[in-house]
Amino acid sequence: MATQKFYLALDLKDDANLIAEYKELHENVWPEIKKSIQDSGIEVLDIYCTGNRLFMIIEADADFTFEKKDQADAANEKVQEWEALMWKFQQALPWAKPGQKWILMDKIFGL
Repeated sequence: MATQKFYLALDLKDDANLIAEYKELHENVWPEIKKSIQDSGIEVLDIYCTGNRLFMIIEADADFTFEKKDQADAANEKVQEWEALMWKFQQALPWAKPGQKWILMDKIFGL
């Protein structure tokens, strides 16, 4: 049962053809990518899109950390191949650090 939730944002390049191709790739995510996500302790990973803005919701087990996920991803050639391909479509948010893609969002309201 997931005990942690994270919300992240990222932009796509504002190009209708690239956005359509990005969506197609996510309809058929490579099995190695799905496995790497599940092996990290992520139980639910949903991505939403409006225009060229992406919003990701992650639900993960208590042992999940982004540091452990990053280390595992760095050692996984298929994940590195996928991430390099994704840069064709993605553009960092203006306040992102160099090379940073998905940015954790701060919760500012709850009901």
